Amino acid sequence: MADTLRLAIAQLNPMVGDLDGNVALALDALGEATEAGADVVVMPEMTITGYPPEDLVLKPGFLADVRAALEKFAAGTGRTAAVIGFADGGDVASKDVWNAVAVCAGGKIHGTYHKRHLPNYDVFDEVRHFRAGQESLELYEIAGIPVGVTICEDSWVAGGPVAQLAHGGARIVLNVNGSPFRIGKQQTREVVIATRVEEAGVPIVYANLVGGQDELVFDGGSFVMSPSADGPVVTARCASFRESLEIFDVVVPPARDLGAEPYESRRTYPFVRVTPAVASKRTPIVPPLVEPLSELAETWETLVMGTRDYVMKSGFSKVAIALSGGVDSSIVAAVAVDALGPDNVYGILMPSRYSSDHSVSDAKRLAANLGFETSIVAIEPAHAAFTEMLLPIVSDGKIEVGDLTDQNLQSRIRGTVLMAMANEHDWLVLTTGNKSEAAVGYSTLYGDTAGAYAVIRDVWKLTVYELCHWRNEREGRELIPLNVLTKAPSAELKPDQRDDQSLPPYDVLDPVLQAYVESDKTVAEIIAMEIDGADPEMVRRVCRLVDIAEFKRRQTPLGTRVTPKAFGRDRRMPIVNRYRG
Repeated sequence: MADTLRLAIAQLNPMVGDLDGNVALALDALGEATEAGADVVVMPEMTITGYPPEDLVLKPGFLADVRAALEKFAAGTGRTAAVIGFADGGDVASKDVWNAVAVCAGGKIHGTYHKRHLPNYDVFDEVRHFRAGQESLELYEIAGIPVGVTICEDSWVAGGPVAQLAHGGARIVLNVNGSPFRIGKQQTREVVIATRVEEAGVPIVYANLVGGQDELVFDGGSFVMSPSADGPVVTARCASFRESLEIFDVVVPPARDLGAEPYESRRTYPFVRVTPAVASKRTPIVPPLVEPLSELAETWETLVMGTRDYVMKSGFSKVAIALSGGVDSSIVAAVAVDALGPDNVYGILMPSRYSSDHSVSDAKRLAANLGFETSIVAIEPAHAAFTEMLLPIVSDGKIEVGDLTDQNLQSRIRGTVLMAMANEHDWLVLTTGNKSEAAVGYSTLYGDTAGAYAVIRDVWKLTVYELCHWRNEREGRELIPLNVLTKAPSAELKPDQRDDQSLPPYDVLDPVLQAYVESDKTVAEIIAMEIDGADPEMVRRVCRLVDIAEFKRRQTPLGTRVTPKAFGRDRRMPIVNRYRG
């Protein structure tokens, strides 16, 4: 006979290292779940520590503090069981650390599970920090139902812990996760978990972290995948990019018949009794079933959450942005306003002798549409003064108007002005470079790269335009002025400058860059793809620009990860590198 388990999924946004704050956050969720009559509340991977804790777990003192924090949390539990992630230091003398979950109820820790499959790809570096769990598996009886617990990557492995727990008697598996966002990740998760459900024959609860941590954004989107006559089906799905506590009933199928012998005699894993069966009948609580977001919507929400959490978790509340009237600074301003509110965003316009009239007017209109304040600081006096200062020491006694020295000088003056105002007002500076520019080094070190957080560092130029149009459509009006979206992109660092004078058009450039950076194609392979407008010489030049710009990328601010392969954690290339493939 099928039973029901009253489940609470807590999509929490803990802060790395804030052990007291994270315990308080978890206890608040536990209290609400208990009040609603939940049998168990499932909290994300590394809730106690925040995720990823990185080299903090190499500190024995940190691990001791984590254990104390876990025990404090466990002491606050009652009739509602809690499954919560933490870093388990075990015997401090052994220096072993595990990515772990604890099962708590009635004021104590009933048991722990250690993650068995440690990811060591993409943004993950868990082999550096943790040992793989090897202990015998066990089940936890919660509200009379045998439950298995696993952690993130364990549910991606065929024949792994999920299947083993189901064969050993689990009727539902609770899987805690710290799964960061990238485009298409939610669909991938659901496909993988559906495969595990088909293999194991039991429901799987996928509880995911939410919030930003450095360049990573955890998007929530927790769900329950259940078996059915027609195959695995999503029976519950929580909202993405939202802290939430969802409480609902999950139908738990009867134990599977694995053969002629009674099922009880086939059980291979011992039970740890956590909470007794629920005797009284309850009014069912229907699960949430939130529809997934579109690709552009989830990308926008990722940028907003990444920006908000980086700023606020760093102890800031206000940001400054250099506004040029171009599309990149416009989208950064729009994201910042959505993340922090217009009162916490400040725009600085810094026109030069080469700035067009519309660069100022478009920036002012953008600020008016979004409702934030601006100042104008013309850089001509500093530009002229620097030029005069440098004349005695340049090789030919002059600086050519519009040459590379002159262009970079302007950018660095703007960076100096921006950082000076940020120092004065305790602002955090958001930079405005996109992934296409970062790829080919179309930026000035210590100029437009000066700042703390690069909001669109992992967003291709063509996607920047798509996101701007999408945001305007969602608003039902021009938040980002139409002229910003239709004029030719230009750095405006010399007369009549356009990006396509230095770079191929973006509708040609971006496909080449995506093939080289995200798909790891060689130059020869990209040439063979015959991308429209991309002749062999252009492909070679673009890929060479990517290679030689690695030193710049290492010195620029981190930014929100959006694509499957971002610069930094995902793509790590040597700076000194003579391979030309």
